[in-house]
Amino acid sequence: MKRIVAGLALASSAAFVTAAPAQAAPADPVKALKKQYVTGHGVRISESARTAAGSTGAVSITTNGTIGFGKSGIVAMDLRTGVKGAGSPLGAPPRMVTVGNYTYAKGGLFSDELPDGKKWVRYPNQTGGRAGSQPLDIFRPKVLKALVTGAKSFKGGSYRGTVTFGRLGRLYGEKVDKRLGKVAISYVLDVNSKGLVTRVRSEYRLDFGILGKTTSTVNTRYTGWGSKVTIKAPPADEVLDVSELGTESDVPQSIPDGSLNSLSAVE
Repeated sequence: MKRIVAGLALASSAAFVTAAPAQAAPADPVKALKKQYVTGHGVRISESARTAAGSTGAVSITTNGTIGFGKSGIVAMDLRTGVKGAGSPLGAPPRMVTVGNYTYAKGGLFSDELPDGKKWVRYPNQTGGRAGSQPLDIFRPKVLKALVTGAKSFKGGSYRGTVTFGRLGRLYGEKVDKRLGKVAISYVLDVNSKGLVTRVRSEYRLDFGILGKTTSTVNTRYTGWGSKVTIKAPPADEVLDVSELGTESDVPQSIPDGSLNSLSAVE
């Protein structure tokens, strides 16, 4: 009798194991991203960045806005930036609109000395389509692929891993300062059931010897994927081209180029 009961128990266990459904593979984030590249549509971003630099205290930067897509990626941005602390290491304007080949800046130093009626300064587009303080540009498919395939783990919709500035530089086609090349950025990349990125959190530490140590943390959220987006250049009569500014003007002659070196306060 005991043998019969034991046999039934083993059979039940085997049936239970067989009946368990196989875990579905996660949706491919790169394929999901490329499907979003539709003219007239985009995504909203909300970002908080904090850099703590030894005895000089901490700087907090918030970025909020909208990104517009074309068939091959970002074609327009409308971003608002706020800074608290010892000053922005990026020099980002309080308001920045990028459309096509130009970026328009407004507020703070970018507006204080403009002629009457002028509210915006126009610059050649230097950002390369990179938004905010986040060094991990998930809008570039090859970068997103590297973060996904290079992750050490995937659990609960989150990819976790590390990537060096040197590796990012090669992906971006940028020459990274040798002091940064081996510095690792740890990251958490959250995706939804469709594979679309909902959040990226990155953190890295820099040590410049007697110049001190810094720790930077950037938390970026993405919402409203696929929503309709309209981003236009400011009215022409409110715009002054940077080339029209005199050499004695305090208005910045350029805006942040979004390079990895500038994001890491290395010039």
